Amino acid sequence: MTDAPVIGVLALQGDVREHLIALAAADAVARPVRRPEELAEVDGLVLPGGESTTISKLAILFGVMEPLRARVQDGMPVYGTCAGMIMLADKIVDPRSGQETVGGIDMIVRRNAFGRQNESFEAAVDVKGIEGDPVEGVFIRAPWVESVGAGAEVLAEHEGHIVAVRQGNALATSFHPELTGDHRVHALFVDMVRANRTPESL
Repeated sequence: MTDAPVIGVLALQGDVREHLIALAAADAVARPVRRPEELAEVDGLVLPGGESTTISKLAILFGVMEPLRARVQDGMPVYGTCAGMIMLADKIVDPRSGQETVGGIDMIVRRNAFGRQNESFEAAVDVKGIEGDPVEGVFIRAPWVESVGAGAEVLAEHEGHIVAVRQGNALATSFHPELTGDHRVHALFVDMVRANRTPESL
């Protein structure tokens, strides 16, 4: 597609390849982002799952944390899954030493809330804005959202816990849609990125 938005995946740690495949399937031009100059060339960014403390420290080490914060504050669309959700939270319950977030969603997140690696599970999740059948959510050491502020919209819950949130151009899920072959959540994000671009940039 000639108007396909360019969407990066923060490629410091985590399931980067799966996100690149899902974004391409949703009609975006997908590319890995590790450095500030690569960040400057994308219309939107995915923050993948992985280990949130490690991603935070590597983002600072590679010099992308501050420009990423600035772009998110400036309205660049961003989507975080699992650890990426933690990165987009304004506050974390019991953060690790030295752990920083990008922020962008007025929510408080609890790390590893659904349990450890061996307690990972899949569940059907009804996500607001996604038509058709429920999304199959893969939860791996997943966080949940303890609470949201007035500006954040809850898109999905699982067993009474918030697992998908949107605030403006920021989207976050506790689960990993990139691992299922169902690209509807990525398509929703691609639509957000496309809608955010000015006519002059098309």
